Amino acid sequence: MSEGRSRGARDRILRSAYRLFSSRGTNQVGIDTILADSGCAKASLYKHFGSKDELVLAFLEMREDIWTRDWLEAEVRKRSADPVERLLAVFDLFDEWFHKRDYEGCAFINVLLECEMNSPIHRAAARHLGNIRSIISGFAQDAGLERPQQFSEMWHILMKGAIISAYEGNREAARSARIAAEAAILAWPRKTQSAVA
Repeated sequence: MSEGRSRGARDRILRSAYRLFSSRGTNQVGIDTILADSGCAKASLYKHFGSKDELVLAFLEMREDIWTRDWLEAEVRKRSADPVERLLAVFDLFDEWFHKRDYEGCAFINVLLECEMNSPIHRAAARHLGNIRSIISGFAQDAGLERPQQFSEMWHILMKGAIISAYEGNREAARSARIAAEAAILAWPRKTQSAVA
């Protein structure tokens, strides 16, 4: 098999897994479903990924690229140059996301809940969630907020709470979270001008 055809099979398998895992969860989708959807042979899957667990890890990497980097971080940066507005823009984006007909919740949270604690998949999902906190911490640092890492942990709790609330059916969850977020920013200590300079 040529390298191009082999790479094409890998991409088709990963794209199918991405769509199916995102909409149904990793535990609810078997290898046969992915193969049928991708039109690839089982040998191709095991050649490129070795196991379903390896495919789930590749899915998480792809999800970070598409959801975290290309959507969340990029869109927030596009919406405002002001770091405080960037923090709040997270919830504006979430509001749009929650109102989409195909809203499926957060794949990283879903995977955490589906897999065994401290498994490689659990650690990978937790690491990807940590990367989101790092982005938020950077925005908090830019906004001159004290203890940006601690702030990012609090902010991420608001984000995850809104995601879960929306998945329960409350499509207005991002708007409620944004109100809480505005209050949190006002209450959070800021660095003094001399410390920022």
